[in-house]
Parts: sequence; C-alpha cells; structure tokens
Amino acid sequence: MRHIPGGEFLMGADDPDGWPADGEGPVRAVTLQPFHIDACCVTNEQFNAFVNATGYKTEAERFGWSFVFHLFLTPKQLARVTQRVVGSEWWCQIDGASWRHPEGAGSNIKKRWDHPVVHVSWHDANAYAAWAGKRLPTEAEWECAARGGLVQKRYAWGDELTPGGRYMCNIWQGTFPTHNTAEDGHVGTAPSKSFKPNGYGLFNIAGNVWEWCHDWFSRDFHITGPRLDPVGPPTGDRKVIRGGSYLCHASYCNRYRVGARTVNTADSSTGNTGFRCVRDM
Repeated sequence: MRHIPGGEFLMGADDPDGWPADGEGPVRAVTLQPFHIDACCVTNEQFNAFVNATGYKTEAERFGWSFVFHLFLTPKQLARVTQRVVGSEWWCQIDGASWRHPEGAGSNIKKRWDHPVVHVSWHDANAYAAWAGKRLPTEAEWECAARGGLVQKRYAWGDELTPGGRYMCNIWQGTFPTHNTAEDGHVGTAPSKSFKPNGYGLFNIAGNVWEWCHDWFSRDFHITGPRLDPVGPPTGDRKVIRGGSYLCHASYCNRYRVGARTVNTADSSTGNTGFRCVRDM
C-alpha cells in the first residue's frame, strides 16, 4: 500500500469535455485525513486467495452471467447472444461469465493472475475489502490519491494524454467499438503494474479497469456537502466508479481524466470493472 498524506486538495473538474450529468464540478477544496491505498487494483491472484479462504461466491456467479465486450466473444458465442445493453450494444450478457471465466465458459485466468480481477460487483469488492481488513475508498480519497500530488491536472500524470508520444495508460486506440489498434500494447486488461505509476506510486489509476468507490452517486450533493472527509450522500441507487477502463475512447467516453466520474448499480459486474482498497492510518 502507499501512504497518502491527506490535507487539503482541489477536487473535481470544470472540464469543457465533461458531461454535466456526471457532476464533475465545481472544483472545490476538500480536506482528508491521511490514509493508505493499494498501489494496484486487487488482482486475480489476491481475489482467488479470498475465495479460497472464505468460499465466497460473486454476484455474477450467483446470477449465472455477466457482461462481456462483444469483440472478446467467439462467433458461436455471438450467435447465442440474446441480451445486449440498450444504447451500449457492445456489452453482451454471457452465461457463465465471471471473474474465473472473464469471457464466459471456456475462458480462464491462467495467464492473468497479475491482472486486475473483473466481473466483481460493488458488493463483491466490499466483501473482499472487509476480509482483507481494509475498505473501499471514498470518492474523495480515490481522487486525492489519483492526482498523485499534482494540482488540477487533467490526467494523473499531467495535462498531455501522450507526453512525447508515450502512452501512459491502457485505453482504446482506433475506432470504437469495432477496431482497437492496441497501440498502448493491450486489448483487454493489462497486468497490475503496467505503465509508470503516478506521483504517489499508484499503478493504472487511469484506464485499465473502472474502480469502485464507497460513495453513492449524486450529481450535486457535493456542491453543498461536507468538505472534511466527505463520504457522499447517505443513500442512493448507484455507486460511483472512477478512473476509466481499457474501453474508454475520446469519441464517446474520455473519463480517464482524473476529475471524471460515472456510476453503476451495486450489483452490476462487467469485464472492465475492478477495485482497489484503502486502510485508515
């Protein structure tokens, strides 16, 4: 884990490329107590240890399916798809997809032990964190850590997406959602310590997989909400996820910006969502 010194930082973004419905702004001063955060997202190997110790079944395993990106499916799987996400038809409901079988029956994680675990819901992530003696980060803690000590930069490393032509994170290159040129070296998830870490030593804090936060989502609660160790609204119907994923592309979802945010329901799981944990000092 990495030590985050806490104190005051500027949270949020007033980015012209943001979406008003996301509630990224306004930029506001937030103060946090010091804390520790995982340097990497929880890996398949770590999640496997949790499952072996507890017998835990993820929600995707109990439901019997999860959402898989269409380009990762075989022609036979695609022919059997009956449910897609309306408006995001690249997400296909696949029977048998789970953290152990990321692309459904027949797939495995034998060569992905050091990749972030995916197909985990907020409830699954919370259960792992409790077992590990940790917790999920608040949205404010996540953003403070993701900024790496930089002040109001667009990305976790600065204001340029590819400084000197160098890729700094695992996101989509090419034409979404039909052709990924994989110029950054990855089509799906990347190993947990890919790319240069940010100023606080966090790997893959942008791109690779979305990361669950503790908070319920609100578009505007934070405008008048607490500024000292905020934890989000007391209730809600969706949880905040942060950081973007390997599917993010400027043409439709540039939420790999450090101030960006989006949501999902707490029981949802996909092939591009994972998590990292924090621990109080």
